[in-house]
Amino acid sequence: MEHLTWAHAIILAVGGYVAAFIDSTVGGGGLISLPTLLFVGLPPAAALGTNKFAGTMSAITSFSSYLASGKVRLKLVGPLFPLGVMASALGAYVVHQLPSSFLRPFVLVMLVIVAAYTLWKKDLGLTESVRPLTRKTFALTALLAVFLGFYDGFFGPGTGSFLVMGFLLLGFDFLAASGNARTLNLASNVGALITFIAVGAVRYEAGLILGLSMVLGALTGSRFAIRKGARYVRPIFIGVTCLVIAQQIAKLLHF
Repeated sequence: MEHLTWAHAIILAVGGYVAAFIDSTVGGGGLISLPTLLFVGLPPAAALGTNKFAGTMSAITSFSSYLASGKVRLKLVGPLFPLGVMASALGAYVVHQLPSSFLRPFVLVMLVIVAAYTLWKKDLGLTESVRPLTRKTFALTALLAVFLGFYDGFFGPGTGSFLVMGFLLLGFDFLAASGNARTLNLASNVGALITFIAVGAVRYEAGLILGLSMVLGALTGSRFAIRKGARYVRPIFIGVTCLVIAQQIAKLLHF
């Protein structure tokens, strides 16, 4: 893409809004925002970096909304924020050295397990049963921050689903799981963005248009989730996870 046209700007704005609305509730907005950047003509490396730039703007917005509503357990995820930043920065650096395609079959299997388990456990995430903060809970969340931070910087698809599922298994309901997940997802966005900026893989003009529309989408999506509650977030989570599965199957089969 040599020059950004009005048509490109409109496509980026619409795609960004829809992507952030979804991403701010359960994650998975990259399913829309990344293909949008590729559609308007950005090369893959620049699309990845620009997507992280816009995604960071969106993540800050949705994190702020969840934090203001009391849906973030800051004592748990706050101290782990730097871990997520560093892990993601490392993942983004490594992806420039190694092909990430070998991860796709493994990720596909894991996403299918996440979707199947959520469908099977019909009461999962509808009520909250979080125990007091213990060393074990903190250690498990730290592992979540490191592994999924690295994964988000290195590869990315399904990060939101995996983060939400991690917090569901720790006893949070869907709404609180989404709020905590957005906190760690913000960390991984920041870490990866630092690396992408360092290697010159961000197109700022396209990123600002996409990012500003994602801010609006994140505001709308997070407020929708907070207002509607866990019972409304659960089907969105299942739907988005299934879409990510379909996308990964298509890529695996080279559709």
